Amino acid sequence: MSNEGMFTMDDTGSPVTARSDATAGPEMCFSPPRQTVSYPKSKIKILLLEGVSDEAVNILKQEGFNVEAHRGKLPDDELAEKIRDAHCVGIRSGTKLTKELLALGQRLLCVGCFCIGSEQVDLQSAQSLGVPVFNSPFCNTRSVAELIVAAVISLARRLGDKNKELHSGHWNKSAKGCHEVRGKTLGIVGYGHIGSQLSVMAEALGMRVIFHDIVPKLPLGNSRQVADLNTLLEQSHFVTMHVPSTPQTKNMIGEEQIKLMRRGSFLLNASRGSVVIIPDLVKALKSGHLAGAYVDVYPHDMEPGSVSDNWECDLRGCPNTLLTPHIGGSTEEAQAAIGVDVANKIVNYINAGASIGAVNFPQIGLPYGGPQTHRILSIHRNRPGVLRDINLILADFNVTRQVLGTQGDVGYLVVEVDRAASKPIKDAIIKLEASIKTRILF
Repeated sequence: MSNEGMFTMDDTGSPVTARSDATAGPEMCFSPPRQTVSYPKSKIKILLLEGVSDEAVNILKQEGFNVEAHRGKLPDDELAEKIRDAHCVGIRSGTKLTKELLALGQRLLCVGCFCIGSEQVDLQSAQSLGVPVFNSPFCNTRSVAELIVAAVISLARRLGDKNKELHSGHWNKSAKGCHEVRGKTLGIVGYGHIGSQLSVMAEALGMRVIFHDIVPKLPLGNSRQVADLNTLLEQSHFVTMHVPSTPQTKNMIGEEQIKLMRRGSFLLNASRGSVVIIPDLVKALKSGHLAGAYVDVYPHDMEPGSVSDNWECDLRGCPNTLLTPHIGGSTEEAQAAIGVDVANKIVNYINAGASIGAVNFPQIGLPYGGPQTHRILSIHRNRPGVLRDINLILADFNVTRQVLGTQGDVGYLVVEVDRAASKPIKDAIIKLEASIKTRILF
């Protein structure tokens, strides 16, 4: 593969940006390949941790980047050393990118979270440093939905306990406490991509589906939205959680909410570990108020993030309780899809400045403006008068197109200008007090 694209250099000699369109999506037309190269793509360093899928590794390597992939986490001291030279870091849920680690990444252009969430990254610190963070919130939808269906049936038939009994040599052929799921009510808390797909699958099993969401949602099939969480808890045989981690969902299910659930009902949580209060769930299981539970996610201090032989949790040993180690999206199909999704977002940002899909950054995507233009990317503090100052600089030059987005304390401006004008414009914008990062693409 040829090294299409052109790069500018910053004062330290590190590449500031890149441009190529081998992976540009159908929704956006970026620049056609260029033959002139001022900085080799092979010097753009991508650090991938925790066994990011081979599909992602291949996409980034085929783009010409220098990719270093590790199957596991790195110790903090080793990660601190490697992040200093990295232009992009790709992680899953086990690596924590703190404010201190991010500050060491002086060349860092972006971060890729190859998973649904991005809580493992200090998003505010990344934003203040001009580093967008990309994730893949929808690619494992089917995997999670299928796992919940399996867990519902397993709980209804007490398969966890039956399996343990038989492995211990105890033959207990009994129908007591075992039921069909047909005709039972499934209550879905959070009717997003996972919850809505789950509702369709549950209806195919003959279940009645109700759901609660903080905003009105269009029901699929014969599902029905209920007015509030309490109503859902009171009416459901199975309650399954599919909500994000927010201040509103923290400790969403505790003793008070569990008491509202039917005696003999089941609780499932494959969303976030902060949603359910574990000691209250344990109490309800041991008292028999709940007939069982499935838990895939745990509070941060309970999830070791790597293989552990001494994992401790009060849920261990509870009756008819299925426990899995945060594997909701851990299928080969989901990980491949996530890898492709996040890798392409990284490529499009490095190559074209497209921030579509970033969780902490303005959503900007500008089509290619033509062979006679250069693209300037200005990441700056979102303060009154900054755009005026930038436009005063641009006023003396021919601007082909520009687009601005703001989010929180950061503004992101993408502007295309005549080729001869790009360097003086860049030099002038960098001198602005509000400037965080200014780069040129051509």
